[in-house]
Amino acid sequence: MLTVGDTFPKFQVQACVSLEKGKEFAEVTNETYKGKWLVIFAWPMDFTFICPTEIAEFGKKNKDFADRDAQVLGMSTDTHFVHHAWRTHHADLKDLPFPMLADAKHDLTRELGIAHKQAGVDLRATFIVDPEGIIRHVSVNDLSVGRNPSETLRILDGLQTDELCPCNWEKGQATLG
Repeated sequence: MLTVGDTFPKFQVQACVSLEKGKEFAEVTNETYKGKWLVIFAWPMDFTFICPTEIAEFGKKNKDFADRDAQVLGMSTDTHFVHHAWRTHHADLKDLPFPMLADAKHDLTRELGIAHKQAGVDLRATFIVDPEGIIRHVSVNDLSVGRNPSETLRILDGLQTDELCPCNWEKGQATLG
């Protein structure tokens, strides 16, 4: 699995970006949000139980990430058509403000090293990537445990200080540097 200090891989995938007719899909690459921080989180598969709780919460916090010049990107190995169908049929996903990347060929999943060894689906991996394309944070949860987008936001805040941030540090508190 790629880790802190590694360069995030180049990618080019289709994404579900909207439910608006004629504007549902777009190609997204590693260059699409050049110069921004990226928060990329993967989930096992669409039409499941834990995944929409995480995706919806990242959606609710999207403005907080955007205020920090960070673009949220969600991904799984489902196709962009499956993402669209799920968004259409799940009330909590209809108005998502970030792209749902479709890694249907599993290329990005393989390069990141986040495939579950038995199930073959994405693990619940989260990557924070700096504007230069360097991975600055990685976390991975088992398939049965959802992640905490507030903690991802807290870590992003800490990384953006470029200072030493103690345990449980939150934006606005004193750093150690």
